[in-house]
Amino acid sequence: MTTLNTNVPAYCFYREFTPTEPKRVTFDRDYLLYAIHGAVRLGVEGRCWTLPPSFAAWIPAGTELEIDIPYRVTSCSVLLEQEFTKARGISFPDETVVFTMTALAREMIAYTARGGPEGTTWDHKAETFFTALLQICADLAAFPSDVWRPKVKDKSLQKAISFTETTLDQPITIKEVAAAANVSERTLLRRYAEELGMTWSQSLRRLRIIKAIEILSQDDSQVIQVAGAVGYSSLSAFNRAFREITRYTPTEFRKAHSCKPQT
Repeated sequence: MTTLNTNVPAYCFYREFTPTEPKRVTFDRDYLLYAIHGAVRLGVEGRCWTLPPSFAAWIPAGTELEIDIPYRVTSCSVLLEQEFTKARGISFPDETVVFTMTALAREMIAYTARGGPEGTTWDHKAETFFTALLQICADLAAFPSDVWRPKVKDKSLQKAISFTETTLDQPITIKEVAAAANVSERTLLRRYAEELGMTWSQSLRRLRIIKAIEILSQDDSQVIQVAGAVGYSSLSAFNRAFREITRYTPTEFRKAHSCKPQT
């Protein structure tokens, strides 16, 4: 169990991290996890999310997490006493959820960093500000993102997903994936259904869209370039798959959720 600051009801945790190996942690406070630069990988109960600046995660106190920082990242997160939101009539889910951040929410959470690492002066102004920020985020968390990556225990599935992620820019067949996982196609398909509750093609599409979100959030590549980078030769097929998972087209997503200013 990790405790960072117990002097105030809510505060900003603002710090830059260099790439590190995955580690398991638990916090004694509710945690609004947000990376203002870079991307964090978050694993909770069989699911894993990549969190670029377009996403945030609400994590209830006591939740066991796996945090992976594959690239340099700057955290601008909020930790708060467990009763902070309930005492103010703010309703967050009782489980970990990931949600898209609007421009307003991103600007407000960035503003909390002015208090410095693990520090803020707690007064009426601070309470009003944190209450407003958390109400906005609670409203967004009511519509969680479905963009999660399968986190599996089966070794052959781990190999299959790892191989798939390294070849997303190429045409991929189940035969190639099964060979990489060292199992038969039939066995692999059965394990996808049993452990993930989805087909191999559904998993492939999800991994492609997750990678596309990372690219759209981090650089200025044209949408057609992003489509090619994740294995889509048809822009219309890419747009359709992206919308099915995120409710946005790639262009709409970038406009609404990219951390970069729009021209």
